[in-house]
Amino acid sequence: MSEQIAAAITERLSGLTDPYTAQPFTASRGLKSVDVDDQSITITLQRGYPLASVHGEISLMVKEQLANIDAGQRDLEVVLEEEIISHSAQQGTQAVAGVKNIIAIASGKGGVGKSTVSANLALALAQAGASVAILDADIYGPSQPRMLGVSGKPDTLDNKQLIPIQNHGLKIMSIGFMVEEDTPMIWRGPMVTQALEQMLRGTAWQLDGEPEVDYLLIDLPPGTGDIQLTLSQKVPVTGAVIVTTPQDIALLDARKAFKMFEKVDVPIFGVVENMSTHVCSQCGHEEAIFGAHGADKMAADYGLEVLGEIPLEMAIREQADSGKPTVVAQPDSVTAKKYRDIALRVAGKLSAKKKDFSSKFPNIVVESS
Repeated sequence: MSEQIAAAITERLSGLTDPYTAQPFTASRGLKSVDVDDQSITITLQRGYPLASVHGEISLMVKEQLANIDAGQRDLEVVLEEEIISHSAQQGTQAVAGVKNIIAIASGKGGVGKSTVSANLALALAQAGASVAILDADIYGPSQPRMLGVSGKPDTLDNKQLIPIQNHGLKIMSIGFMVEEDTPMIWRGPMVTQALEQMLRGTAWQLDGEPEVDYLLIDLPPGTGDIQLTLSQKVPVTGAVIVTTPQDIALLDARKAFKMFEKVDVPIFGVVENMSTHVCSQCGHEEAIFGAHGADKMAADYGLEVLGEIPLEMAIREQADSGKPTVVAQPDSVTAKKYRDIALRVAGKLSAKKKDFSSKFPNIVVESS
């Protein structure tokens, strides 16, 4: 009887799709065990993304899926475990010490709110229980120090590595920490790419006694220039997210960003449509100021997924300017939930990628005698 119940549960869960990985709960050995005794049933599921903010939601989904299973009077318990591991990146790149996965947040065009989205996604992953860092790679216009409410110069470790400044549960590194806020960076391309590499590999992302960083988000500058090329050639990027508005002009450049990542074999997790619609704070009227369904069309053309739509709200701008982005300032708001959904869908898609086995194999050196 116990075996029959376990088999029925496994079959039922194989038909239940995880909303964040878009795969059955039983895929990739996600169902660890089904233990049945005379009094209880214990189902243990393992997820490859952080669970703190969705633990109850997933448990409820599983219990509802199994509501009609004939299990007698046994109590049903759902145990959720998480294991965030390193996943494969483009070949020929060297891993970044202390970092499991690197996610690039990109846009083809400036002014679409990419940095605001980057900050909120990083905060959402941290709230979900992950160890998260963010690197502000916009050398000419760093904005993460202001958005995340941090200032000052980072300390150094043995005069060799920079120690990231922390706030809101994030580790943060930016060129903005090295210069005054109103000082322009009048640098040519080689200096910019050197600064990026130095911040990336010269930062102690993991100090003694700390866990590895599960996700390092890189807030890229707009365009497809030197920094993007350096990142795609030398940094083990696990995947990228493209941010755009519904406006045709923004979508033209977003398509270029997609093509750039496609050429260097960096997978795209999906598209975020920012400033999707504006809801009047006085009357509640909703209006598509920058056009409608632009990201949907881009996604359909390239076989991508729209990860979510973020509205155009005054509060988002005010909160970012104050150093407390929406996910921190109004964690229970509808907009904060949208950011959390997007962040977990990215983490879920990442968890479905191939594992990185590079650290499992020894370096073999052949020398002639």
